[in-house]
Amino acid sequence: MTAPGHFVGRSPDDAGAVRSLAPGLLVVAFGTAAAFCLNVLVPAVSALTCAVVLGVAVGGRLPARTREGLDWATRRFLRLGVVLLGLQLGLGEVFGLGAGRVLAVVVTVLVTFFGTLLFGRLVRVSRGFALMVATGFSICGASAIAAMDSVTENDREDVATAVTLVTLYGSAAIALVPFVGQALGMSPEHLGAWAGLSVHEVAQVVAAASPAGAGAVAVAVVIKLTRVVLLAPMVAGVSIVQRRRGGTATGRRPPIVPLFVLGFLAMMLVRGSGLVPATALSAAEFVTTLLFAAALFGLGSGVRVDALLRAGRRGLALGAVSTLLVAVVGYGALAAVGV
Repeated sequence: MTAPGHFVGRSPDDAGAVRSLAPGLLVVAFGTAAAFCLNVLVPAVSALTCAVVLGVAVGGRLPARTREGLDWATRRFLRLGVVLLGLQLGLGEVFGLGAGRVLAVVVTVLVTFFGTLLFGRLVRVSRGFALMVATGFSICGASAIAAMDSVTENDREDVATAVTLVTLYGSAAIALVPFVGQALGMSPEHLGAWAGLSVHEVAQVVAAASPAGAGAVAVAVVIKLTRVVLLAPMVAGVSIVQRRRGGTATGRRPPIVPLFVLGFLAMMLVRGSGLVPATALSAAEFVTTLLFAAALFGLGSGVRVDALLRAGRRGLALGAVSTLLVAVVGYGALAAVGV
């Protein structure tokens, strides 16, 4: 099965290519619009989650002629989304956290990532599935999963199942983090920092920190986006490992540092320059979500529900352990640095 990060598709550089891509791109446009409408109706469920669920729901009913456009959109929109994601956080904001909190972020991400990979081997899930869960749960949910998939080869079902798990457990954290934080007597700032370290999606982080007030949300978002910064070196590192192993099953050797990762870092520098107006940053944030939603709708459209269920109890166990790991390590790291 061809992985979603490596579709063989043409660029729309001639009339024939445009005609072949048009049916799939039209479906992507309708699916993405529907995902945003559902998000408006049910704000607790992110547009990205809605997009992948809608893709799974309609994928088996779509005609074959839509496949090329869906595949093209998944690959191209994903990478553009990762590049624009860099505009959400400048290096100055990261350094403003202080060395202790930055260290807590790095330790939490690394321990969760490698700990999840190790547990994945123990429960005998596929290497690709464990990698997707490890990336999404340790860094930034669905967008991190999709970015990592673009430099590796994985079954569509593994990727979509990882997105489903990160949604399931991240949604549970929205209720559990404020409850546990209150039980432990955390201050609003402490709870916000813990939410930023331990909850998966950015939208879920905001929801989890909101009961503690605006100050908690501000701390949570900056810490969460600092985790996002680690997406670039993590993807680059896996790409280098893939390259040393001789490339993918198709014989393709991944680049040492993928171009979209360099674009992500460049956008961080642009954000840090202070030259981009607030209106442009707000527009870029919306476009980033739009691109990721379109890519994840395309990804979900290739999934078959019967195959999606194969992960079963092992997948649920892996997600539970990874969620517990990021929460416990994050709490311990904050305690160690005196937050």
